[in-house]
Amino acid sequence: MPSNAMRPFTFKWRSLVLLLLVVALTQASPAVAADEPDLIFRRSTVFKWVSPNDKLATYGVDDPEVDGVACHFTVPEKGGFKGWLGLAEEVSDISLACRQIGPIHFKDKMAQGDDMFRQRRSLFFKKMQIVRGCDAKRNVLVYMVYSDKLIEGSPKNSTSSVPIMPWGGGDATVQKCGEFIQ
Repeated sequence: MPSNAMRPFTFKWRSLVLLLLVVALTQASPAVAADEPDLIFRRSTVFKWVSPNDKLATYGVDDPEVDGVACHFTVPEKGGFKGWLGLAEEVSDISLACRQIGPIHFKDKMAQGDDMFRQRRSLFFKKMQIVRGCDAKRNVLVYMVYSDKLIEGSPKNSTSSVPIMPWGGGDATVQKCGEFIQ
């Protein structure tokens, strides 16, 4: 009898330890390259009676290393109880659009393919990344979004280009992105 009486107690402790581990891992996740994105809007795509709906969410994020560039991306967000609790693995369908929104100024040198933004898409193994590169021949910043998993990545991706152009009447000098790539 004592061994059966201990099972619910052991199960509760294991559940508590697992919950604390999950919270610790999500809090200790690697820092994103940019600040948290700004939610622009959400639209429901799948109605659920009791739990939250599946949605598409559009976010905006500024490039932390290049003033004058912003990106907008749309991601699916799982509803249901798993989505509500943050346990659902999100799909890899992500769209991306980046634009010049002011005079472009590079803050520092950077490498081709540096992370501009990074966000978890599942509890442990999947993350979405927006990376930045420079097409020096055309003086164009190139942004690519993709998701990867610990074991296998996803071939689903999206690319957006931002030609570096003069901005306004007083911005006669245009920086060359090739001069800021290491």
